[in-house]
Amino acid sequence: MNNKFDFTLEPGKKLIKRDYENKEEPIITVVMPFYNDKDYIEQAVICVLNQTFPLFELLIIDDGSTDEESLKKLREISSLDSRIKVYHKENEGLAATRDFGASKSSNSCKYLFFLDSDDLIEETYFECAYWTLETNPNASWAYGDLVGFEDREYTWNILFDSEKLKKENYLVATAMIRKKDFSEVNGYGLKEKAINEDWNFWLKMVSKGKFPVKTNYYTFWYRRKASGGELAKAEKNKKRTKEIISQAIKSINKKVYAIHYPKYDYNWETIEDNFENIIKIKESKNNKTNLLYIIPWMIMGGADQFNIDFVNGLDKEKFDVTIILTEPANNIGRQKFKDCTIYDLTTFLDIKYWIPFINYIIEKKNINIIMNSNSEIGYSYLPYFKQTYPNIPIIDYIHMEEWYYRNGGYSRDSSMVSSVIDLTMTCNGRSTNILKEHFKRNPNEVKTIYIGVDEKKFNPENYNKLELREKYEIPNDRFIVSYICRIANQKRPLLLMEVIKKYTEINQNVLFLIVGDGPMLWQMKKKVEEYKLENNIKFMGRFSETQIIYSISDATINCSIKEGLALTSYESLSMNVPVISSDVGGQKELINDEVGVIVDCIQDEKDINNYNYSDEEIDLYVKALTKVSKKLNYYSKNCRKRILDGFTIKHMIKNMNNILEEINKKPNKEKIESGKELQKYHELTRELIVKEYAQISPKYQYLCEEYKKEFGYIDNRFENFKIRMWNHKWYRGLVKFLKKIGVFGIIKKIFRR
Repeated sequence: MNNKFDFTLEPGKKLIKRDYENKEEPIITVVMPFYNDKDYIEQAVICVLNQTFPLFELLIIDDGSTDEESLKKLREISSLDSRIKVYHKENEGLAATRDFGASKSSNSCKYLFFLDSDDLIEETYFECAYWTLETNPNASWAYGDLVGFEDREYTWNILFDSEKLKKENYLVATAMIRKKDFSEVNGYGLKEKAINEDWNFWLKMVSKGKFPVKTNYYTFWYRRKASGGELAKAEKNKKRTKEIISQAIKSINKKVYAIHYPKYDYNWETIEDNFENIIKIKESKNNKTNLLYIIPWMIMGGADQFNIDFVNGLDKEKFDVTIILTEPANNIGRQKFKDCTIYDLTTFLDIKYWIPFINYIIEKKNINIIMNSNSEIGYSYLPYFKQTYPNIPIIDYIHMEEWYYRNGGYSRDSSMVSSVIDLTMTCNGRSTNILKEHFKRNPNEVKTIYIGVDEKKFNPENYNKLELREKYEIPNDRFIVSYICRIANQKRPLLLMEVIKKYTEINQNVLFLIVGDGPMLWQMKKKVEEYKLENNIKFMGRFSETQIIYSISDATINCSIKEGLALTSYESLSMNVPVISSDVGGQKELINDEVGVIVDCIQDEKDINNYNYSDEEIDLYVKALTKVSKKLNYYSKNCRKRILDGFTIKHMIKNMNNILEEINKKPNKEKIESGKELQKYHELTRELIVKEYAQISPKYQYLCEEYKKEFGYIDNRFENFKIRMWNHKWYRGLVKFLKKIGVFGIIKKIFRR
């Protein structure tokens, strides 16, 4: 269960206009059964029309509707697009209706896609499923993770297991299926109604040795109605359902294994520029600047917040953004990106097909600019892209250099391929100077663009400090200092513990709020016990609404050994909260003597894992805390003005808009010539990518395993039990009662053990 998922962001709420130069025959038939469903069908149809892959036909099969308003709605829907066809027939139920729709599919169609008229799909479902089936030719169908919404809200991600399928109905009908495989098992082959026809169909597929590709992002929104829908109807036909399912199970004589993403099985195979099986499509040219943005993931950190602010802030009348993700992760921030198209390559493609897919996107979307930020793989692509598309300018954005990570991190990656990069942007002047002086970059090709903060969201006037302190049991008569970060070695949490120990010797009237989670949190808690600091430290855990933390704080503290320019510093100052920070990255470019204190960073960052800190550095933090506590009013009154004078998101977006427009109009002629010169070394640029693919193997496999452990690939017995039982009225009443008496959470934990 992902409690952070926003269930209000349903797809299909508005129709997106997509125009294409070429008009190919459909290769996907969408079969949508319809029965007296006037309330939901329009949104379902819009989800289909919004697909980023246009080569489909939508067959709406009216299964004998009797409601005149529903039929009227159906007539309205049919006029939305020439790809929509409506068929009417006598009422026979879902299974027979789907089979009827499949029989009407065009000869050009290679795939069938079943979508009920009240359910929804994400806009890239067809395109990603099409690519994954074309590149996995032995697989029979492709499906993704599920979102339950409306009456019940949950997320559902479970590995495919053919043995488990014999015992449990855990797959839904919505998937892309090879038409020839569907025909081979005679489709649904049932005339009866509400007898778990989906379950029976998948068992038939497995009995023939057919297996799926399981992609790992939320593609399908399953509407859970209070009435229980088809699942509830099937409960009434238990006896007949059991007979049919038992017969299907008996026909299975061997286990089949699915392809599950994310996965890594690359072995130095030569990559290709294009995948010939794919039908290429091309969007009509527009007057916009079409940006391809390559980033590793969409988890939530400072760099990731920049990505959200940057993409969402661009003027969508002038820019169209396509995002490519390159590292497996729990991308909880994906929903925060607005008005852009996202392809997480790790969720549906083998790594050897990534370049063909990106080439396909560059040509399909008429890309004008390629931008990379924090993607190691992305940097290995840039020479290849420049020689393939010499006229497309390339830019990148760097948040910091890291000497303890690949001796410079992304700054080194960028400098290694600087001959093909038109402009490198950094979030602080110190990093810009390091690129110029240490990495010998051309000063005209490096520029500082500060990331900024949303001053409306982080506004102290929106929060009542006294009320919030009372709510979170924070004493109002103490000096409150917050430490907000991922608790990891880069942030030096154990240095903070030494500082707190020493500072409390001179000021017991202080409370430190530790906000966040991470691998070193347990060590902090251990130090609290060892130093007996329980009265001076409160662990707040993860906190999505950090504005609340700033509003109840008097100051924030940052002990990092490495930063670019910490987003927490921007946010803190915007909330009128002074900052005490180590002198790393661009911190002192933001934090001056009027809004906080900069502390010398004495430890060498190469010694990041040495937790024996010098007394000198500890004392500097103690002095800084003392200084801020005594001059709190002076610092506080200057903080927000510092942000408004030049460090808001508006400033950042204005600068980024100007840079993108300028580069699109006047690409660097020297870089274009570099790209043309590189065309002599086409094989070399491909081999650089091959080498990168092989080198990242340990990291990529580790991220795949972490994904499986952290997110989704679990045997969620409790959620499964709830889904099966929710159709029973007595069960819903029991849940309501158990929640009322406060024991439902305890029972949930027991089930999940």
